[in-house]
Formats: sequence, C-alpha cells, structure tokens
Amino acid sequence: MADDRPVPLDEYPIHQVPLSMKHVATGDRNAYDRCIFHVFDHEGRFLLILGLGVYPNTGVIDAYATLRIGDTLHAVRASDALGDDRMQLAVGPLSVTVDRPLQRIRLRCAAEGPDSLSYDIEWNADFPAVWEPHHVQRRGDRLTLEGRRFVQAGRPSGVIRVGGEEIQVTPGEWTATRDRSWGVRPIPGEEGGRGAEEHRTEGFHWLWVPVAFDDRFLMVIVQEDADGHRTLNEALLVREGHHDVQLGWPHADIGYRSGTRHPEHVVIHLTDPARKPLELGVRVLASSPLAVGAGYPPAGDWQHGTWQGRGWTDRQVYDLSDPAAHPLAAYGVTDHAARFTLDGRIGYGIFEHGSFGRHDPSGFTGFDSVAP
Repeated sequence: MADDRPVPLDEYPIHQVPLSMKHVATGDRNAYDRCIFHVFDHEGRFLLILGLGVYPNTGVIDAYATLRIGDTLHAVRASDALGDDRMQLAVGPLSVTVDRPLQRIRLRCAAEGPDSLSYDIEWNADFPAVWEPHHVQRRGDRLTLEGRRFVQAGRPSGVIRVGGEEIQVTPGEWTATRDRSWGVRPIPGEEGGRGAEEHRTEGFHWLWVPVAFDDRFLMVIVQEDADGHRTLNEALLVREGHHDVQLGWPHADIGYRSGTRHPEHVVIHLTDPARKPLELGVRVLASSPLAVGAGYPPAGDWQHGTWQGRGWTDRQVYDLSDPAAHPLAAYGVTDHAARFTLDGRIGYGIFEHGSFGRHDPSGFTGFDSVAP
C-alpha cells in the first residue's frame, strides 16, 4: 500500500494543485525536474559538468559529474530511490545545496580514494536568472517534451581534486553557467508505438549558448528541423538595472572539422533594436560530449532517470583521444567551453551544439553526412 502521509514540503504554501508535494500534477512517467552546471577555466584546461535530477513517477533520483582534462574524462554517477524530502538534493557522493535561492549554491562531490574525482565549489550569481522559451515537442499527436527552464551565469570558487592534483577554482579566472528545468522529457525504456514508427525524426539542429561578459549576460537558443524550420528561438541580452533586450533572429555560420560535425570556428549573427548587425564570435576552448559519462542520450552505459537499484554509484575514466572509441558521442549533444567576442567585449560561456540527421542549411543530407 502506498504511503500517502504528508512530506516536509507540504508545510509551505507552495502547492499548485490539490496534491501533496510528493506528487506531480501529471501521471506521465517522463516527468522530471533537474539542473545542470558548467564550471570551466578561461584557458580551456578544465571543463566540469555536473547535474542532479528527480523523476517522481519512476521514483528515481540521480546525479552525475564529468571533468575533462586534456583527453581524459573523469565521470561520477549515482542513482537511488527518490525519498520524501525533496529539499535534500543529494545522491551518493554528489550534492547540490541551495544556500540562497537564485544567489548562492554549493556543489560537492565526495572523494572515494586519493585519486578519485571530488570537488567543493561555491557558485555565486553574477546576473539575474532569466527564462528560456517554453519548450514543446510532439511526435505525431503525442506530447513528448514540455519543459520550463531558466538560465543564469555566476562566479565559481573552491577546489577540484583528481589524480592527486588539486585544482583551484578562482573567480575571475573561471566562469560557471547553470540551467534549471522541469516538466516532461523522455526517459529510456518506453515503447514508442505508432508515433515512433510513423513520425521518425529526419533531422535535429540545436544551439544553446549562455555567455557571461563583465557587465552583461547573453542567451542564444536555436532549434531547427531538417529543412531549417525554426521551432525554438532566443537571443536575449541581460544587464542589471536595464530592460532585457532582444537581439533578433540569430543565424550561425559554423565551420566544421572535416569529416565530422565538430564545430571549429563559429560566428553567430545578431541584430540590436536599432537593426545594427552584431557578430558573436566563438572560439572553442574545451569540449565534452554529453553522451560520454554524463548520461545524456544516446549514452550506452547509463542514462538519466533509469532505475539502477538502491544506492548505485559508478566511477569511470574515458579516453577521448580516439573518437572511434565512443561512436555514439557523434549523435549526442556536445558542450564546448568557449571564449566569445561581442561588440569589442570578451566573455566566456558554453556553446552547446548538436546536429543529427539532415539539416539543409548546413548541407547535411542524413545521419551519416559530415563536413567535407
């Protein structure tokens, strides 16, 4: 028999529907609520990606962290049964502690031996959090994704330890961005049925680009179908004490490494309210494929929201020097720490990129198509 007693969050006046905070308003198994952080230095030596998510209708909480140094990727993953106290954002050695909502967050990973990956980082907001566009996707008539997200950039400080090395995370020399999202998003293990059979994806093109400058924050989002039809669009400039400014309909010129879809040089074309053209230049510093270690599709060893049993923890070290060793990475999103230029300013952020299948504007004709 289910335990329907109140949970700690029920003490607070935050309910949106006449249910306990233990339950979500939808019975969709794919309901989720999670976060992702990117922590990276300005020289491209280190890229730490971490996150935590809960999946109320499958009863799972899980978290992950990956650190890229050179061609080595260190990964920690943990999963467990979701408990009643949703204020405890911790699973296995990984935790996210909200010290001051929207202002200060503590990120920690406990060590498991002297050479294992661990960290203790304080994240402090530099800019207000801003909403991303409401994200909706359907396959046929089935709603497969509906997400609400906000994004924010801040200053990280603390320490990362791995392989006997202690890496100091210093404000001014490191940047950190984060994304919070919740709603419905596919979890592996569901039969796709007629929708998956009759509405196969021909192509998908995605850019998610949060950038922090000294006095402003920029968010660019592009999602396009195989023919280039834009299904999600954002170009928003945020400054403290000023109105947010929309910068038009972004277009990206991406130069890919020959034989791949790996971006090597990028210019994103924007437009200010006076119709003045602006160019956002992107120089990739370090790259981390989310399908390796971080649990994003189409990862072959572990994916978010999947039941691994109680108290599951896993640590892996991957060699990224040989792309053939990780063939699925080419069909997943890759996060690139990058240096950006805009109207004479220099900033740092993430150039998240995924391009799969046909994309007519890029000249890709199918899933096996790559740059010449």
